[in-house]
Amino acid sequence: MSFLRRRSAATPAGPDFDVLAMDPGDWPGNLGAGLLPAPDGSCQGVFLRYDLFGGRGPAMIIGNLPEGSPARETEEGQVPFEVAQLLLALENDEPVEVTGTEDMPVMQGDNLLIVRRVKLSESRISCVQFDRSDGVLVTIASWDRPITDDLYTLLKPLPAELFQQG
Repeated sequence: MSFLRRRSAATPAGPDFDVLAMDPGDWPGNLGAGLLPAPDGSCQGVFLRYDLFGGRGPAMIIGNLPEGSPARETEEGQVPFEVAQLLLALENDEPVEVTGTEDMPVMQGDNLLIVRRVKLSESRISCVQFDRSDGVLVTIASWDRPITDDLYTLLKPLPAELFQQG
């Protein structure tokens, strides 16, 4: 994925959009965040890695990718960016492919989301995606745990300022 390699691009100052994710205070483990830089120094996405305590490894990655982000562009059968990041964090180099998708309605507070469940050849990975009203694609990839409706109630808009650098 050449768009992840930093050439002479500046580290992005941060996103210009709120990030929909689980509040760090609600996660009983370690949390890391990454910004995807564009060549002009703008932010083309944010992903958060939720790790389990005790060095037991990554549990989940939540990504927020705005329209136009190259990380949103996948070939037929290619896994979403967040799944690739989860596999990298797990040091799992086995080939994984998308085997299908299924749309399903889910309530998040008073909002109805049309969630796309992404079926993968690696059964231990759960993955869902949905579009926000501002055009940002949210993807959740989880290792060895199903993604249940309870998770959607924990998602909150985190202000862009939380991810600002400098």
